[in-house]
Amino acid sequence: MARVLFINGGSEGHINPTLGVVQELIARGEEVVYFSIEAYRERIEQTGASVRTFDDQKFIKAFISGGKDYVLERINGLLLTADVVIPTVLEQTAGEHFDYIIHDSMFGCGRLLAQILKLPAISSCTTFAQTKEVFDRTLEQSFIGVPAEIVQPIYDKFNELTDILKEKYNVEIISPYEVFCNPAPLTIVYTTREFQPYEEAIDQTYKFVGPSISSRSTQEHFDLMVIMEKSPIYISLGTVFNQAIDFYKLCFEALGSTEHTIVMSIGSRVQISDLGQIPSNFIVKNYVPQTDVLKYTKLFITHGGMNSTNEGLYYGVPLIVIPQSADQPIIAGRVANIGAGVKLQMESLSAKQLREAVDHVLSGPTFKEAVAAIREPFLKAGGSRQAVDEIFKFKSQHRI
Repeated sequence: MARVLFINGGSEGHINPTLGVVQELIARGEEVVYFSIEAYRERIEQTGASVRTFDDQKFIKAFISGGKDYVLERINGLLLTADVVIPTVLEQTAGEHFDYIIHDSMFGCGRLLAQILKLPAISSCTTFAQTKEVFDRTLEQSFIGVPAEIVQPIYDKFNELTDILKEKYNVEIISPYEVFCNPAPLTIVYTTREFQPYEEAIDQTYKFVGPSISSRSTQEHFDLMVIMEKSPIYISLGTVFNQAIDFYKLCFEALGSTEHTIVMSIGSRVQISDLGQIPSNFIVKNYVPQTDVLKYTKLFITHGGMNSTNEGLYYGVPLIVIPQSADQPIIAGRVANIGAGVKLQMESLSAKQLREAVDHVLSGPTFKEAVAAIREPFLKAGGSRQAVDEIFKFKSQHRI
């Protein structure tokens, strides 16, 4: 049995794929100590892991103080979180032995903690994998047309912060790539090589295991019997950018007079009563068990988060993707490129456009064919069991 130190930030999209992996690690005899924020304690503890936390408010304050207009500002924000997370982890693990560390690929302190604790490191990647070449090109493009008097101070701040951290913690930070992508000798990626853009550039240190799907407990009951024979359309904007009352009402307008059964999840921050009159063919809930609903779904209207997209493809469901932020436009573009769905823009979306997109995807056999083709490698990828197989191979290579 080995002791594993798991480091993650406070985001549904980064936490949820790891739960099945942690559960499988523990089932195979590993002991897992998992650092995140208090909001996820109960969910993580249900896997059998020991949970420890850092202050999420201090973390968020530090992160946003770096700025949000440019990618490098966000990277500076990640560097600023180091003095929130690193002392907390070191204090709470003082005197303890760990055999290896698993850290989130976009949690800026993960790679730093691996260096400080001198632990073999594994990266947990819940987005598309990025090589340094692709990342550097993206970073460069983000500053195209931006005046030098804006760009230079951001780079100066990056250099200042890295110098401080190098001196304080005796760590190596070569470039923004190390901070934003947290490369490691092994990276677990929760999608398939077939869905990964430019997969030919991704080397064999990246192991594509497909979606890590595990049951998620909820206090809200959802009766699956209601939809089992109705092949519903499922609508969800995920867990972050879901305060979208106007969009939900637009869905009513677009689909309320149709013969489709619609299941719509609106999240916890919107009251169902705020939506007004709900069409009789809509089932609206603050939360639904997404992976259970997708088993019966004929079309998924989604924000295009990586987990939701992976789950939709895993269950063979064509997609209408309406990206909100972060990597969602890239994911939406990939869905459209492989023919598994269409991409729409929230800013210009009309009820007529949404209705036409639904009719187009449901009536076009090419979408079903494309989804069926991409689904096969998703089903074969192995999920959390394959992830742990790769972790155990890594252990063997490092004599852990």
